[in-house]
Amino acid sequence: MKVIHYNDPDYESQIKDLLAPSSLFDPVIEQRTRVIIDDVRQRGDLALTELTQRFDVVSLTPSQFAVTAEEFKEAQENTPEPLQKALDSTAKNLIAFSRKSLRKNWSMRNSQGGKVGEKYDPFSRVGLYVPGGTAPLVSTALMTVTLAKVAGCKEVVVCSPANKEGKINPALLHACKTAGATEVYRLGGAQAIAAMAYGTQVIPKTQKVFGPGNAYVVAAKRLLFGYVAIDLLPGPSEVLILADDSARAKFIAADLLAQAEHGSGHERTWFITTSPDLIPAVESELAHQLPLLTRHEHIQKALLANCWFIQVKAMPDGIQLVNQLAPEHCEIMTRNPASLAKEITTAGAICLGNYTPNVLGDYVAGPSHVLPTGGAGNSFPGLTVDQFQRRSSVIQYDRTALKKSFSVVKAFADVEGLDAHAQSAAIRLESQ
Repeated sequence: MKVIHYNDPDYESQIKDLLAPSSLFDPVIEQRTRVIIDDVRQRGDLALTELTQRFDVVSLTPSQFAVTAEEFKEAQENTPEPLQKALDSTAKNLIAFSRKSLRKNWSMRNSQGGKVGEKYDPFSRVGLYVPGGTAPLVSTALMTVTLAKVAGCKEVVVCSPANKEGKINPALLHACKTAGATEVYRLGGAQAIAAMAYGTQVIPKTQKVFGPGNAYVVAAKRLLFGYVAIDLLPGPSEVLILADDSARAKFIAADLLAQAEHGSGHERTWFITTSPDLIPAVESELAHQLPLLTRHEHIQKALLANCWFIQVKAMPDGIQLVNQLAPEHCEIMTRNPASLAKEITTAGAICLGNYTPNVLGDYVAGPSHVLPTGGAGNSFPGLTVDQFQRRSSVIQYDRTALKKSFSVVKAFADVEGLDAHAQSAAIRLESQ
C-alpha cells in the first residue's frame, strides 16, 4: 500500500499519480480484447469453442454451451437451504426497490394543444454477464436477473464461465433460474460479451448487455457499444473510505480487505482521513486481520498494487478527492455522514456510518451492486431497473393544434432551407 500525507513535499504529484486511469483503459488489454471480439464476429461458435479452451481450459462443443434443464434441477438440489433462504430475502428487497424505480408512461398537452408524452417498454432480449472464476458471484445473478424480470424482459440470457469440468457453480445456476433467467450459457470473458452483442448460430443476438466483469469484459463492452446497447462500465471492484477520528480502525481495515478479496489484482482501495492517528491504527489492523482470511494471497496482491492511504488537511479536501476518484463504493465513517454525502456527486453507492459496511449493498440491502468503476462514475450511474426499459416519445396532434404550431414549423423550416418540412404540415392545413 502507499501512504500519502498532505504535508509531503511531493503531495500534489502523488495525488496526480493516484488519479491515473485504471485498468479499464489499459491499451494493451484493449488491443487483446479487440482481437477476441473480432474473432467471435468472424467465426462465431467455432471461435467461442477455441477461446474457451484457451482462457478457461475447458473443452466445449457449441451444443454444450447451454445449461440444460437437468443441470438446473441438480443445481436446485445442491443449493443449501440457508443459501436458498438468503436468496429469497435478497430477492424480496431487490424486487421492492426495483418496483419503486420503474419508469411509467405519461402524457400532457403542450402550449399549442398537442398531446405529448413518453412510453416505456422492456427490452425483449437482454444479455447479462455474471463473473465466475475464483469467486462465483451468486449475488450478482440476483442483482442483474431480478431487475430484468421486474422490468418485464421476456428473454433473459446469462453468460458465466465454467470451471475446468465444464460446470457452473450450482448455487449460481440456481440463483439465475429462480431470479428468472430464460437461458444460461457456460461462457466467460470478452468472448461471451461478443457472443451476446453479435449473436452466433447457438446464441441469438441480444439488444443490450449488462453486468460486471474483469478488465477484458469491460473493454469488450466499450468496444461493442453501438453493435449493442450497454449498461455501464463495472470492472474490478473499488471501495473508498472517508473517515474522521470518530471512525473505528478495525471496521475500516475489514472493509478494505473485503473489497480487495475478489482476486483479479486490479481491485482498488482508498482510505482518506483527516486523522493522523487512524492511518497507523488501520495499518496495524490490516496486519492482524489479513492472515486470518482464506483468500489472503489474493487480497495482498490487490493491496500491494492498488491501495492508498491519504491524510488530507481538512474534510473538504477529502470530499474533493472523492469526487475526483469517482469510486464504485464510498463509505463515510464520520460524525455527520449524511451531511457529507450531499456533497459527494460521483460515487456509485454511498454507505453511511460505522454500521453500514459495503457488504450490505453487495448482498442484501436492495439496490443492485452493479456499479461503475475506474472513474466511470463521473458519467454513469449504477445499474437500475429502468435501464432494462426502452423509452419512446409519443406525439399526437389534431388539426387545431397543428394550425397553432404551423408558424413555429415554418420559421424553422425557412431558416434551415427545408421547405419540404414546412410543406408536410401545410398540406394538412390546406386539406379539408
